[in-house]
Amino acid sequence: MELLLLVISAIFVNNFVLARFLGICPFLGVSKKLTTALGMTSAVMFVMTLASVVSWMVYHWILAPLNLQFLQTISFILIIASMVQLVELALQKLSPSLYRSLGIFLPLITTNCAVLGCAVMNIQNEHTLLQTTVFGMAAGVGFGLALMLFAGIREVLDLADTPKAFRGTPIAWSQPGCSRWRSWDLPDW
Repeated sequence: MELLLLVISAIFVNNFVLARFLGICPFLGVSKKLTTALGMTSAVMFVMTLASVVSWMVYHWILAPLNLQFLQTISFILIIASMVQLVELALQKLSPSLYRSLGIFLPLITTNCAVLGCAVMNIQNEHTLLQTTVFGMAAGVGFGLALMLFAGIREVLDLADTPKAFRGTPIAWSQPGCSRWRSWDLPDW
């Protein structure tokens, strides 16, 4: 039951994009088409899950026993960079078209603060290895859900009769802001 709550929380309640506003750069850059968003979702899910697990192991099995916790951030960044390199090499071999469509945003997963935030939150919340794995995967699913939701909206808006001043970037920037309306106390009209 505790793991189910962790999953629901990471995907819907404390979503990294919609609630915490982490990982916005690749979110805005890759959310133009559903196919590209799906590819980025897979890459982020894989990196977020694996980086969370490896970071947890490094922290609990190396840094904490040797009293080197101050190296947490730099070691987590190195782990994330390694995982992204692994994903990049795999995509280049397995799906060259997806690799090309993700372009610069694939290496930018290294600097995606959502991935680092996930690894750090696992340590701060004192998750077990199983909880870390589940949280990393669920956070990746939540990131992907937001990414695909807004990719769908952007595809529909590309077909809509949008005023010229709002086409492209302006309408893309307005979407994440609109997701915050749920927290306002608006009257029922």
